[in-house]
Amino acid sequence: MEKVLLIQTAFIGDVVLATGLLEKIHAQYPETLLHVLVRKGNELLFEAHPYIKNVLIWDKKKQKYRHLIQLLFQIRKEKYTRVINVQRYAATGLLTAFSGAAETIGFRTNPFSCFFTKSITHHFGENGTPLHEIERNQQLIAHFTNGKAALPKLYYNASIAASVQYLQNKKYICIAPASVWFTKQYPVEKWIELIHQILDSLTIYLLGAASDYALCANIAAACSGKQVENLAGKLSFLQSAALMEAAFMNYVNDSAPMHFASAVNAPVTVVYCSTIPAFGYGPLSHEQYIVEVQELLNCRPCGIHGRAACPQGHFHCALHIQAHQLLQPLQIKMQQPGYVI
Repeated sequence: MEKVLLIQTAFIGDVVLATGLLEKIHAQYPETLLHVLVRKGNELLFEAHPYIKNVLIWDKKKQKYRHLIQLLFQIRKEKYTRVINVQRYAATGLLTAFSGAAETIGFRTNPFSCFFTKSITHHFGENGTPLHEIERNQQLIAHFTNGKAALPKLYYNASIAASVQYLQNKKYICIAPASVWFTKQYPVEKWIELIHQILDSLTIYLLGAASDYALCANIAAACSGKQVENLAGKLSFLQSAALMEAAFMNYVNDSAPMHFASAVNAPVTVVYCSTIPAFGYGPLSHEQYIVEVQELLNCRPCGIHGRAACPQGHFHCALHIQAHQLLQPLQIKMQQPGYVI
């Protein structure tokens, strides 16, 4: 029986996008045993996954390289048929190259790719047509599946669904206002401006990690006359995804919550500040809206991953986005037949 390991130890959004590979392999080879390797913390994404048989965890914060070597021995012991590495960094390249698997697959830019049995060029797009990250990832498995990428997917069970049901007895909007990168995060004062213009009949849930609690608390305090509840740090990844799936709308930055929305096909409005959708990390939900600055800025984009500060010092790519741009998706939905306030 085939046994496949998928390696993606980057940030949570990257792991969510990589689940499209799991969907594709399972759809075409349902008997294949699928394992994943992720960084510590991201294993929670798979706690209710119906066909992942094992989750390997790399603790990058505690004895990082000692644990890496332990993982290598663990991987070799599993005797995988295939190891698929989505990353382009040396550490996971080492795990792939010396995994002992019959087939080792990764991107050519990985420093260890010369030791892989199959290496693929990581294309951002050709002839002005950008590729989405799920399409770039799909190239790793196209030779034994086909060229069509599968959508990412998160699974949650009935217990997780029931745990957020008390929040879903009203029409609500989710806002995930934070980002790891300053230049990817729509400013707090702009979120506050948006919330003040949203109908009072809509409850607003602020989502994020425990580290985002203070930021969300500041937003909630500035919107005391509205129905705003700070849920940052109170929900798991899958609880957040379940809540987003049933939301009237989700507002997010170019960050992990956007990929959560994609993975449960939730309606989403994505605010792009310093980055652009053409990088290939955009939303995949059927109902999606893109909001970005309307004027042409010669400094945008200033980087693919965002920055700790605006290089120009003005942050026009975020501050020049207007509240009416974010409100437009709500207005479109409210004009649809059957909408009731």
